Amino acid sequence: MIKKLDKLILRAFIGPFIATFFITLFVLVLQFFWLYIDDIVGKGVDLVTIGKLVAYVGATVVPLALPLAILLSSIMTFGNLGESFELVAIKSAGIPLLRFMRPLFIVSILFSGLAFLFNNNVIPVANLKMQTLKYDIIISKPAFDIKEGVFYDKIEGYVIKIGKKEKDDSTIRRVIIYEQNYGLQDNILVAESGVMRISPDKKFLELDLRNGWRYQENGNRLTTNTEFIRLGFKEYKKVLDLSSFALNRTDDSLFKNNYQMLSIRQLNTAIDSLEKINSASRKRNVMDLHTFLDFPKYLDSMRKEPVVKASPDKSFTDWLPDSTRRVVLERATALVNSVKTTLESNAVIYEVQRTDLRYHLMAWHEKFTMAIACVVLFLIGAPLGSIIRKGGIGTPLVFAVIFFVLFFLLNNFGRKFVKQDVVLPFYGMWLATIALLPIGFLLVYKAMHDSQLLNKEYYFRLARKIRFATEFSKK
Repeated sequence: MIKKLDKLILRAFIGPFIATFFITLFVLVLQFFWLYIDDIVGKGVDLVTIGKLVAYVGATVVPLALPLAILLSSIMTFGNLGESFELVAIKSAGIPLLRFMRPLFIVSILFSGLAFLFNNNVIPVANLKMQTLKYDIIISKPAFDIKEGVFYDKIEGYVIKIGKKEKDDSTIRRVIIYEQNYGLQDNILVAESGVMRISPDKKFLELDLRNGWRYQENGNRLTTNTEFIRLGFKEYKKVLDLSSFALNRTDDSLFKNNYQMLSIRQLNTAIDSLEKINSASRKRNVMDLHTFLDFPKYLDSMRKEPVVKASPDKSFTDWLPDSTRRVVLERATALVNSVKTTLESNAVIYEVQRTDLRYHLMAWHEKFTMAIACVVLFLIGAPLGSIIRKGGIGTPLVFAVIFFVLFFLLNNFGRKFVKQDVVLPFYGMWLATIALLPIGFLLVYKAMHDSQLLNKEYYFRLARKIRFATEFSKK
């Protein structure tokens, strides 16, 4: 009977989990494209490149999609069992809640282990590929598209304006081309009509112009002795280079040292190196600060006359001989400025190094927190489903969204606190887990004792009793 129970619960869980996982993955991938749609559309990117980008983005959002899928599917599973009274039958057979939660709890632990392996081995590679490809797409220039009556300046060295384009999209009229030569003024090409086409290799824009003029001014900008050339033509062919529109591939090594592209072993090495660098910078800053604080001793050594106690209204310069006063002050000012500049420069460098170290520690902790999130959200979803006793996609989705948004916000708040150096990386990155784990234990306790915490009929009956007691007291 126990084996059949485990199979029943696992069978009820697998279907909702697969569905919710891929739906969540799809939504998160769409979110990425909503953010970067302006950087991708109009770049002439082929379908193969778009497919690669979708695959890389999908891999990078798996750590976020997996906990949400476990949360929603566990609520749906136990909600369906409660709505069909199977949960009641299981409890009436003397099987406690923790027993029939056990198979899915083991599954959540397995998913947590798989999530850690995925975060440690697949995510760094996927992040590297995605960032490289995204960078190539963003820096590539927009696809060739000249509108009527609009100055088009995306072709390097040229500005083009077309008065009208015929329906064939090749015949053009009232053409103006400004050729930027960085001399006295731009060369200007004006034509009544022409034909515009892309070369077969898509590397050049060919313009066969008719009935126009070419204007050019030669000479030195600093003199008035210049030469103005006006050339009339019946036919004129202009070829523009479109090589800048190509999507160039960047080497992966450009991003390989970023903290998001490293595994646990690589992060440990990088963190150890950064801690040693920070320690050395701290010691160097302390030595420079001591030099600055010992500056009065340096001034004492510059004085040739013995120190004599005098009235407080006398300044230090009054005790310096006239022959050395100017030299001492100049040297003192130069030394102070030098030490100040050194301290300020070292402070900036030290802060950058500390920030880099915090980011590496964030990435290290995140590989564990996103894996543990699978277990934490299961401990919330399973008892929550047994309490609400509602299946389907409606009520479970509402509760799943509430708790996932809470997890997401706490996780982002923790990251922001760490980035701003408000809290240590450990506390910031584990903030969501620390906050939600007690809620999970509370819900498990409530579900074990058949709590009416989320039963609307219980609150309806309670409100009716309160209303009846109030009316009775008035009488």
